[in-house]
Amino acid sequence: MRKIFIICFSVILCFCQGSIVFAKDEPKLYAKACILMEAESGRVLYEKNSKSQMANASTTKILTCYYVILHSKLNETVKISKNAARQPKVSLGVREGESYQLGDLLYGLMLESYNDCAVALAEHVEGSVPAFEKKINKLAKKMGAKNTHFVTPNGLDKTDEGGSHRTTAYDLALIMKKCLKNKTFLKITRCLSYSFSDLTRKRNFSCQNHNALLRSMEGAISGKTGFTTKAGFCYVGAVKRQQMTLIVVLLGCGWPPHKTYKWTDVNQLVLYGTKHYERKEYEQKGEKLKKINVIQGVKDKVYGEIKPLKIHWIQKKSEDFQIKYTYKKQIQAPVKMNTTVGKVTYFSGRNVIGSQNIYASQSIQEKSVWWYLGKIIVCFFKL
Repeated sequence: MRKIFIICFSVILCFCQGSIVFAKDEPKLYAKACILMEAESGRVLYEKNSKSQMANASTTKILTCYYVILHSKLNETVKISKNAARQPKVSLGVREGESYQLGDLLYGLMLESYNDCAVALAEHVEGSVPAFEKKINKLAKKMGAKNTHFVTPNGLDKTDEGGSHRTTAYDLALIMKKCLKNKTFLKITRCLSYSFSDLTRKRNFSCQNHNALLRSMEGAISGKTGFTTKAGFCYVGAVKRQQMTLIVVLLGCGWPPHKTYKWTDVNQLVLYGTKHYERKEYEQKGEKLKKINVIQGVKDKVYGEIKPLKIHWIQKKSEDFQIKYTYKKQIQAPVKMNTTVGKVTYFSGRNVIGSQNIYASQSIQEKSVWWYLGKIIVCFFKL
């Protein structure tokens, strides 16, 4: 009994020690919800309440900016409405009846997070804020952001018949993933400072980018901050490290006076991602594989063949790379060259990272009456 007790105690102790090591390795975060996603693969590297719907403040503006870029030209003229001019701070201070170049307002939107710029752009592109919101909610769903419902183009807290203005960390990561592929979006969000005037040249403005990581973090390529009393401090951004593009989303990351919590959390998540994950590549050479039985064919077997293939993926450093081959037991003649006879699947741990078909390497005819007749004639002359 004593030996049994010692063995059981040792097993429990090992388990607890393993759990302690794992807990120590987890990032210590302030955010109520967050996600770390690799942009190219879409793989989630870390998450915390990532699918909980929450207010997200001005991080909304990444989708507003992206939609406006897709549906307008930067040199278009935007005329300011009474509704746009009355938007609360933070605001550029536009006045009813003024005109601005659309591209200039996009810089005001993304660098300084001006609420009036968001409304002016929404009204210009779709005629009204409600019409604009219907469009961007539809676009969000198309991006895979199924738990997003935006009511305002600037992220200010508001409710309509669909409910409150809200999204999830996971949805924001999917939206950012798409935005990062747009060169104009990147140019605007990476700009550190920008100056412009209204079209009369009577009023001049200067904007500074509030994404502090562009100046302080190696590899930072884009991002947007946000804050409302309901949402708390929020952030969505992207950082390039070790051949990976890491998207970080933080929601409810502290309230005043803890404005810098978000930068601490971003750093923690980026360190976690680069410590535990890496970008891998594998080049599959074209080659012949095993033979597959052919029924009623002039040849009994045919080689399976695979094409050259290069794949890359994000792999957890503790995962193994594996290749699994599956074949048809047999195939019926006639067989055409490049007929599918099997499949190759590539795994990182349990995750499928790629696949391709195995093809017949040649054509094989069926044993016809004429084929049998030919065999008989050959046998006859050998007698």
